Amino acid sequence: MMKILDRLEEWIITLLMGGATAIIFFAVVHRYLAGLSIPGLQDWLLSLNVSWTQELCIIMFVWMAKFGAAYGVRTGIHVGVDVLINRLSDSNRSKFILFGLMAGALFTAVVATLGAHFVWENGAHYAFLSLTGAEFGDVPEGPTTPDLEWPTWIVYSAIPLGSSLMCFRFLQVAWNFVRTGELPHHDHGHVDGLEDEVLPVDADVYGMGDNLHMHDLKHRQVGDKKGGQQ
Repeated sequence: MMKILDRLEEWIITLLMGGATAIIFFAVVHRYLAGLSIPGLQDWLLSLNVSWTQELCIIMFVWMAKFGAAYGVRTGIHVGVDVLINRLSDSNRSKFILFGLMAGALFTAVVATLGAHFVWENGAHYAFLSLTGAEFGDVPEGPTTPDLEWPTWIVYSAIPLGSSLMCFRFLQVAWNFVRTGELPHHDHGHVDGLEDEVLPVDADVYGMGDNLHMHDLKHRQVGDKKGGQQ
């Protein structure tokens, strides 16, 4: 089940990023060609309404950012300055790490709750009543976007959905840290799709002494002489 959620998260981010890039490319090419005095082609291009592309790209990037933030928690991509925490003893460091993870879970849970309430009052309630055939009463229909004329509650749903997933990822990382003492790590020099240089057998991929991540309790960092394992 977790693998399905992980792959779904990655596919959503990939499709949103790829789709937004393609739409931006189309809009730029359209604007360039529409400025050329080519009989027939110029008139046809000017007749096309592509004002929706900017709005759609903004929406896609917002959704990509929200789900990308959750992906960042799961993979350890988020960067923080943890110089002081990394100098603490293992017992104190674990307390601060757990506090930080739980604080992140609490914050994203609050954002998800408030976001869900906003979305519900912004048109989702009306859409639910319309779907079930119930009486609307004084429930507002909610506004729509200027160009695409989509209900804004659909656009704003990225806030509760992305924040809920991010909260779940914080709890997932915290639970894994309690059980194993490990934190997700990400090599910022790694580029997916490129073949990596084969590392020596004794290479320590966790030996990043950059203080950009909290050092966990299992892997010894560069220059760390207390605790951990090689």
